Parts: sequence; C-alpha cells; structure tokens
Amino acid sequence: MLEELKKAVYEANMELPKRKLITYTWGNVSGRDPETGYFVIKPSGVDYDKLTPDDMVVMDLDGNKIEGKYKPSSDTPTHAELYRKYPEMGGVVHTHSPQATAWAQAGRSIPLYGTTHADYFFGSIPCARSLTAEEIGGEYEKNTGLVIIETFEKAEMNPMYTPAVLCTNHGVFTWGKDAAEAVHNAVVVEEVAKMATLTEQINPDVKPAPDTIRDKHFYRKHGANAYYGQN
Repeated sequence: MLEELKKAVYEANMELPKRKLITYTWGNVSGRDPETGYFVIKPSGVDYDKLTPDDMVVMDLDGNKIEGKYKPSSDTPTHAELYRKYPEMGGVVHTHSPQATAWAQAGRSIPLYGTTHADYFFGSIPCARSLTAEEIGGEYEKNTGLVIIETFEKAEMNPMYTPAVLCTNHGVFTWGKDAAEAVHNAVVVEEVAKMATLTEQINPDVKPAPDTIRDKHFYRKHGANAYYGQN
C-alpha cells in the first residue's frame, strides 16, 4: 500500500547522505498520506546503501505498524506527534547535521541575520528546552515531539512559517508540505546555521536583521502576495 509515497519517502531519505546532512544512519524522513492519515517512515538502523522503497514502514498516528518488514525509526513517535498536531505537515525530517546541531548542543536559537534565512524562516529558528529527567526516562521520543509543539505554542509561532526547530543536546527537525520540501528545509537550516556561526565570528556584536528585511524577503516567497519565481 501507499507505493508512491514509499518511493517518495525513500528518495527523500536518500537525499540526506547526498546532501551531507547525516553520517551513517543518523537521520530519517517521513511522509504523510492525507487520505488515510497514515505516514511512511524509514526503518530503524538500516544502512542507507541497503535501503529500497519496499523497506519503508507504514504507520498510523497511534504508533501502530500498518505495513513493513522492519521496525520503524526510533524517532517515529516524534513524527507522529507533529503530524497529529499539525495536519498541514506532509513531511518531517530529523538530522544531526553538524552546523545546526552545534547550535542545538549550545542550546541556542539561530538568529535571523540576513536575507538567506528570511527567504525560508519567519524569524529565529527556535531551540526547544531540554527535556526533564522524567520526560527522558518516560516516552522519550513522544515527549520530544510534545516539547517541539510546546515551543511553537508558547512563542505563538506558525510552524509552517518557521518549518524547523533545534532540540537542545540533540539535533534538528524540519518539515514541509511533503517529504521533499522537508528535506529542502533541512538543507537550508544547515546552511543558515553555518552562516550564523561565521557571522558571529566576524562580528561578535552583530544584531539580528531588521523586521523590514525579514518581512520583505519572507513574504515575497510565501503567502497570497508572493511574487518570487514563475507562476
């Protein structure tokens, strides 16, 4: 079942090593089917060079495996929480890409310093709080998803306007309308993180870009009045 989605999710997963966002099996991509509500995700711990589209695992939002010969990614409960809360999400990615993960390990959000960032993210890329000992010792992956949701709810941020989050001491999650767009956003997060690091090295007193720059560059690519690109 969901053969086309399996193929799309497989191809999206294969972009992670190609784009140097992961080492070994340090990441995963999922894609959601809007009709059934099921999502397809990479199996846990299987080498990328051995993966095939048929290896992708079909899950429901309650954590039940619908189809697949392998166990799903260990991060499956995080993906499920995000899909349950935000039905507009069609794809979710998790990586430990080095530049962005360095910011996550530092416990810092990535400030919006320029137009590259603003083309994709409406403000800082937030860093979620650390999980408590109880959250880590309990349903860790599910609680990771809940803390991501908490981050956006508390800040009153639109997750589709800032489709990325850093998890303190952990790594990066991104999302989009489908698996391919979620991977695209993961690539951009890594580049933006690299630029932010270099910016602060060059000028430790740098301030975020003005809101006028943020608004201009974000809304020329997003929303009802966007004009970037072709019709």
